[in-house]
Amino acid sequence: MLILGIETSCDETAVAVVENGGKIRSNLVASQVELHKQFYGVVPEVASRKHLEVILLLLDKALKKAGICLKDLNAVGVTIGPGLLGSLLVGVTVAKGVALSLNIPFVGINHLEAHLYAGLIQNPSFYPPFVGLIISGGHTELVYLSEKKECELLGSTRDDAVGEAFDKIARALDLGYPG
Repeated sequence: MLILGIETSCDETAVAVVENGGKIRSNLVASQVELHKQFYGVVPEVASRKHLEVILLLLDKALKKAGICLKDLNAVGVTIGPGLLGSLLVGVTVAKGVALSLNIPFVGINHLEAHLYAGLIQNPSFYPPFVGLIISGGHTELVYLSEKKECELLGSTRDDAVGEAFDKIARALDLGYPG
């Protein structure tokens, strides 16, 4: 089974092809760090416009690197949130277009939970149950991942997240972007 993954929740455009749930055939990322340096942080409208510029090119490169054609895909997974609305819309629109055109499953992925699952791919000997601390941009969550690999939110920040505090401190100390 070949799954196309698309991630556009903030300021990086990522496209990957994964085989049988674990073998990464391609994994490409277009970073926007240099673009946002001048603003000392991510500007949502600028980020979404950059996603529009690069996503189809990145998709084409990811398929070529994986050695497959679009029609070889069996499913599409895409980040559906949380994240910047305009950025998310770019990824979801492309993913839905691919899934509909090929009549294959479309799966929405929670960006924060994906951080926990990515750790399982990186280190297969580390398996649930466990408690994970997710620190991602404007979100900080404490999550329990069960033996069945189901996430249960134990707690989250209500206002400032760790990532936001990091950005503010970096700005105050004139460390530049991204800190």
